[in-house]
Parts: sequence; C-alpha cells; structure tokens
Amino acid sequence: MDSLNILISNDDGIFADGIKSLAKKALERGHKVTVVCPDQERSATGHGLTLSSPIRIENADALFQKGIKAWGCSGTPADCVKLALSELLDAKPDLVLSGINQGPNLGTDIFCSGTVAAAMEGTLENIPAMAVSLADFKWRDFEFASEVSLKIAEQALKSNWPKSLLLNLNVPPCKKSEIEGGSWTRLSIRKYKNQFSKREDPRGDTYFWLAGEAVMDLNSKGYGPKNWPSDVSQIEKKKLSLTPIEPDLFWRDSLDMLPDIQLL
Repeated sequence: MDSLNILISNDDGIFADGIKSLAKKALERGHKVTVVCPDQERSATGHGLTLSSPIRIENADALFQKGIKAWGCSGTPADCVKLALSELLDAKPDLVLSGINQGPNLGTDIFCSGTVAAAMEGTLENIPAMAVSLADFKWRDFEFASEVSLKIAEQALKSNWPKSLLLNLNVPPCKKSEIEGGSWTRLSIRKYKNQFSKREDPRGDTYFWLAGEAVMDLNSKGYGPKNWPSDVSQIEKKKLSLTPIEPDLFWRDSLDMLPDIQLL
C-alpha cells in the first residue's frame, strides 16, 4: 500500500526491544516512522496523565534505524501520544501503533495497560490505532509480531477502519510456524489470586508487593459476542487474538436490568 505516516509509542520505554523491532519493520515496509515513548518503563500506568510536573523530551534518533525520528518523554504513555499529536508531529499521522509490549494485554487487564492507553489516545482523536502485545514476559522474538501487526493494520486501513475503533492484538509466544491461525476475539474477565505478597523489610516493617497469578478462566462470559472466542483462550491455543475495543463504556443492556434507584 502507499506509504503511511505512523506514530509509534509504548509503555516499556525507549530502550525496549519491542518498539525497536516494530519501528524497524514499519520503516522496511516503506512507511514514515516517528517514535514518541516514555524515557523509561511505564508499565501498568493505565491512562494516567502528568498534571503536577513538567513533561520533558529528549531526542532519541540514535537508538533507532536511520530515517526514524524518535523522542524519549518523561511522561506516561498517554502523555507521549497526546504530546506527539499536539506538539511534535508536523502532520496528523495515518496510524498510531503502541507496542510491541513485552507481556499480554488480555481481557479486563486493558484498563490498567499503558500500551492500550497510548493507542487509545489515537482513537480518541479519530486516528486508526492498534495496541500490540507479545503475550509472554520472557519470549523475546518480536520479528513475527512486528510483521503481522503491520499487515493487519494495513489491511484494516484498506477496509475503511471505523472511527472510534481500537484494535488490541495479542500474539502468542511461539515461532511463526507454530501459530495455529487467529480470529476476532472478545475480552475475557481476568481475575487474580494471591494478588499481594506480604513481606518484611530489613527494619521489620511490613510492605506489600503487587504480584498475583492470573486465573485463566477460559469459560469466562467476558464481554462481546458470545459466539466469539475469548482473547485468553486464543492465546492458550497459540492463535492470534484481535479484539475490537471502543472508548464508549456506556451500559448497553436493557434499562430494566438496572437497579431501581430514586435519584431525588
């Protein structure tokens, strides 16, 4: 397809391998690439914005392939995209990509995901946007995830990407030859057990470490069409998971199902 003007961000930071791989692949496919992302890891920051301190930027071209314009930003992932769209880019991008995240962004975990938040900033500005995650914290081969995410984005753009639609792509942690396909998916409900680890510091004071183990409920009702597989179940089966998300969180079921509340 024709060359695209692509803005890339993430929450893993400017030094992350995932964003370098994605930016490189986009450049190889003939696109103009600009990177604006946190200057250090900002995982699980959700859609937080920096309001009580200045946001600083630093040129980071040297960290990427020649031809890629890059900045490291002291703010959150959402700050990065908001700042890029308002101040750093000469023109509105054709596409916003966020990732490739090191670790999954599945189900209701998207509400605390900085990766999804960065992409959502694009969606809120009516720019086609996609969050991309490699669904494992240790698997470090980003090549296939970079290739398939750009192919999906290019196809979606050719097919008249709907406004206010964010795509959330999760790629299973395995070789390309082991991928079993992929499909549209719905959001699962992610719950955790043993969420906090209680510990004691050298002074004898108690502190807590947020950890937790995800309960992989493959039969979760989740959100979305009931005949669609859940995003968690797709990844477990070594399949690509592509979930359509929109910022409108308004209740969609019947008003009859709501509690009978007298407001006055």
